[in-house]
Amino acid sequence: MKYFDIYVTLILMVKIVFVILAVYRLYVKAKKPQDKKLLETIEFWKSKVEFLFITLMSILLIYLFNPRANRINIIDSETKLLLYLFGFVLLLTESWSDFIHESLFFKKFQSILA
Repeated sequence: MKYFDIYVTLILMVKIVFVILAVYRLYVKAKKPQDKKLLETIEFWKSKVEFLFITLMSILLIYLFNPRANRINIIDSETKLLLYLFGFVLLLTESWSDFIHESLFFKKFQSILA
């Protein structure tokens, strides 16, 4: 197995751990909402795994799209899936409330509606 394949497999495993933690957090939130300590622990590890995923994906992007090397031909179906999921992770974890509350467009739009 090539190093690239091992790296992509590592990223996939980190993503699976992230999804498991996210689903487990939803389960605990629904079944034991009073257990704040467990929810905080799950959220702590979920954020750490998310940070690791984003870091690994950023390194992958730097490696793949380095302008001094042509590595476009090594983008296989697993890498395409990871890039696809990375886009969704970035969109879903973005701080949308900051953007909406501070955007001039949304402030003007709200003033028109008010």
